[in-house]
Amino acid sequence: MEAVKQRVTSIQESFNAAKGKATATAAEMAERAGHAVQAVKDNIPIMPESQSHQPGSEAEMWTKPEFIRDSYQGADKLIGKVALITGGDSGIGRSVAVHYAREGADVFIVYLDEHEDAEVTRQLVEGEGRRCVTMAANVRDAKVCAEAVERCVRELGKLDILVNNAAIQHYRSSITDIKDDELEATFETNILGMFYMSMAAVKRMPEHSGASIINTASVTAYIGESHLLDYSATKGAITAFTRGLAEQLAGKGIRVNAVAPGPIWTPLIPATFPRTAMLMWQKQVPMQRAGQPSEVGPCYVFLASEDSSYFSGQVLHPNGGMPVNS
Repeated sequence: MEAVKQRVTSIQESFNAAKGKATATAAEMAERAGHAVQAVKDNIPIMPESQSHQPGSEAEMWTKPEFIRDSYQGADKLIGKVALITGGDSGIGRSVAVHYAREGADVFIVYLDEHEDAEVTRQLVEGEGRRCVTMAANVRDAKVCAEAVERCVRELGKLDILVNNAAIQHYRSSITDIKDDELEATFETNILGMFYMSMAAVKRMPEHSGASIINTASVTAYIGESHLLDYSATKGAITAFTRGLAEQLAGKGIRVNAVAPGPIWTPLIPATFPRTAMLMWQKQVPMQRAGQPSEVGPCYVFLASEDSSYFSGQVLHPNGGMPVNS
């Protein structure tokens, strides 16, 4: 008899759990529908969507970002070069990887754990006729960063270009809502990771041969962002890091620059912003829309090529028309 009661209780619990899940799913679908209606009403091009993990997966996005324009014509601007790109599996990183490949560079991609995204990017780079190596690694670990650089040199022959692009962010309404572990992870990923990668890369980069380090900053470093306080702080640090390292390495002929994108449609956005916030996020710039990675990737080509031979310690601003004082 007791066994029967336990079985009935178990069935009831399963039923209640399924009922609760169905209710949550229905509520989520209703919320999505409401956001979609508002997006159409307000002429917002990208429908709100969300992901539950950082830094997000491009494979899981409903609206896929454009990583390179079909009309983009390579001109061998990076022929024979080797580039290491952190966060190179998706978003801006994928765009940079494919643009570099189309310009003639081989690419080494460091990514966290988005294996499907990394494999797609590898195929895209190889589809351009270039070599591509991928490595799952966390840039918060200095030893792992050094290992990535050594593996890049070992498998691709050298290292000419380092793109420090890996980043995470957490949307919080108040400074008191920021958790200690989130704060540490954001600073360790976004700025300490750049130190670790650059420390290792500089030892392997050829001097006076056009080597280049390019860091991904953000418009938030210049205008602030109240919901991304810790992220904005790291991006401000990146700008200072870029200027200081550029001065330090000038004598070796290694240029250091940065790109500070505005609102760009990448996996980091649905992994960060609530759906309601995404509606306003797309309309916050004069152009009244989010940018695509394809509109940012060419900045990294310019900064890695001889076209920018007199640029160092500088920041490019593909941000939809937001004036900044750099």
